[in-house]
Amino acid sequence: MSWIYELLAGIGVGLVGGATSGFMGTSPGGGLVIFSVLLLGAEQHVAQGTSLITQVPPTGFAGVRRYWQSGNRSPLQWIVWIGIGFLVGGAGGGYAAAGVSDAVLQWTYVVYLALLIAALLLRRDRKDGAGEAGDPAELPWLPLFLIGALAGFSSGFMGIGGGLAITVGLAAGLRVPQHQAQLVSLVFSVIPTNIPAAWIYWSKGLMVGWPAIIGIVAGLWVGTDLGARMANGVSKSVLRRVMIALVSLMALYMTYKALS
Repeated sequence: MSWIYELLAGIGVGLVGGATSGFMGTSPGGGLVIFSVLLLGAEQHVAQGTSLITQVPPTGFAGVRRYWQSGNRSPLQWIVWIGIGFLVGGAGGGYAAAGVSDAVLQWTYVVYLALLIAALLLRRDRKDGAGEAGDPAELPWLPLFLIGALAGFSSGFMGIGGGLAITVGLAAGLRVPQHQAQLVSLVFSVIPTNIPAAWIYWSKGLMVGWPAIIGIVAGLWVGTDLGARMANGVSKSVLRRVMIALVSLMALYMTYKALS
């Protein structure tokens, strides 16, 4: 494939992955893995490495700014404990992924997404402010650390950035309001906590060409901002339903790839 096609395909991957990321308030990893396989024809390990490497630059900054301007906040205590857990889990996930086949990664990806869908479906809608966490003192450090560790491991093992785990863990597990949970997740697309896992893939040459990398990063900058704008214009229940639908589609596609 020519460098022009790689660049354009990379921009397409970045735009779609970024828009999905901004709307769902997750790091763009899941969308990047799927569309790197679909549009760039990358094998699973290469798609995951590409996803992690292109998330090292702070491509989610525009999305974070949109959520922040809409009145959502990310308490520093949450960021610190989730970040520590992310670093620990990320390195372990990256080394674990290097020792398994593409098929194992694909089926793990499917099971992981199915569990996240189940957590979202089991969460009941509540009235705004009713029984949901908003005060940093209400959330103990251990659950935050464990959410970060799971997010980091999923990032390193499946190359999906870990944003889904953070959003679902906070919103469905700790009852944080949906928009606030999505902001916290997007913050981790600005803080390069996935560097250890990205370096492992980089050192093994598991990435697409540089034209595609540049295109993806450019697309992410624009796409994340567009997705965040749309997210701040809808209710938390709509956000949750759309997230369930998109994650379900990702799971179905990866199931198809694993079976083919």
